[in-house]
Amino acid sequence: MTGPDVKVPTNIFYFEVLLYLSLLIDVLSAALLDRMPDEVTESTKMAVNFIAVMMTLGFVQLVWLAAHRRKNWARTILLAALMLSVVSIVTTVGEAGMQFGTFVDVISTALTAFGLYFSFTGDARDWFRQPD
Repeated sequence: MTGPDVKVPTNIFYFEVLLYLSLLIDVLSAALLDRMPDEVTESTKMAVNFIAVMMTLGFVQLVWLAAHRRKNWARTILLAALMLSVVSIVTTVGEAGMQFGTFVDVISTALTAFGLYFSFTGDARDWFRQPD
């Protein structure tokens, strides 16, 4: 566990900042870009938005667990989510081409990739090896 006497490594700080920035971009993108087809009912839109909010909160919790509680499993889940995002973006670009919403997703995914890179390199390695 972290406390007032435990210094968070620089790479973990970068990991946390980049992933929170990526999540902020995702939230703003969801709020400002209407990506749902017109034929979708209001109740379906509300359900999709609710699921998106819950997933975002889950990812915030995973970042916090990895950065402050040294939970390697949380970092692994974030890595798996990154891989799914990459597959989704590649599929979307293949089907619909590069659109503004997809470009925003690429930026967010790149920030996540850089953040996760920091979590596996440098002074972050020992962060996950040390006992809680």
